[in-house]
Amino acid sequence: MPDAPDATTGADDDGLTVGQVAARLGVTVRALHHWDETGLARPSLRTAAGYRLYTPTDRERLHRVVVYRELGLGLDDIRTLLDDPAEDVPGALRTQRARITERIERLQLLGAGLDRMIEAHEHGLLLTAEQQTEVFGPAWNQDWPAEARDRYGDTPQWQQYAERSAARGPEEWRAVTEATTALDRALGDAMAAGTPPDSPEANRLVERHREVFAAYFPLTHRMQVCLARHYETDPAFTAHYDTVRPGLATWFRRCVDTSARTHGIDPDTTEWE
Repeated sequence: MPDAPDATTGADDDGLTVGQVAARLGVTVRALHHWDETGLARPSLRTAAGYRLYTPTDRERLHRVVVYRELGLGLDDIRTLLDDPAEDVPGALRTQRARITERIERLQLLGAGLDRMIEAHEHGLLLTAEQQTEVFGPAWNQDWPAEARDRYGDTPQWQQYAERSAARGPEEWRAVTEATTALDRALGDAMAAGTPPDSPEANRLVERHREVFAAYFPLTHRMQVCLARHYETDPAFTAHYDTVRPGLATWFRRCVDTSARTHGIDPDTTEWE
């Protein structure tokens, strides 16, 4: 049967058209048609022209359908609650309330995680000033994260770094720092022992550097070449490696270049990916 348009005047005080009911309940006409077809909530009246009309009783049932749907119940469960006199309605609603409470708790955790992710994208580190000094040592410059954000904030690597940072607290960052310190020590010891840059041991250290650096973002061989060049030319990085072993930045750059060539990469022409 056709339905009257929203402005139909054929409805009396006891009946409202499909369009009118849809507008009042905030549902679609299509939903009302589906509920009618499946027998979940049918209009009790018809106009002389055959248009569907919903009585107050019909609309009360529809209101309960809408409420139960908003609570997350499926249509079959709603039908049981409405039509089975033996159904424990309060019990069913309590069960659904428990599910909703669990969902709220999960969403709250998700929201907190999103807040941390946003803050990590905007600031890099989610540590207080005191925690940064404790984890990274007194030589740590607390302006470095902001400077890195200004320089690299629109790069994929910063996004990857932020995602890792969002999941870390002081203990996780301390583990990263310890791994980096141990690597620096191993590099310095290898250089002091006269390890050739083209030796298997040097290559293992190059791979170890990539693994340790992955705490920030994945480092390809090409990117590692560029980073090793930066270690050698940036005064701050050079000074850091010189405190471990004078000339270490240059020795490590040579190790990385040698390793890159074994992967078919020309260190003199490679660019950041």
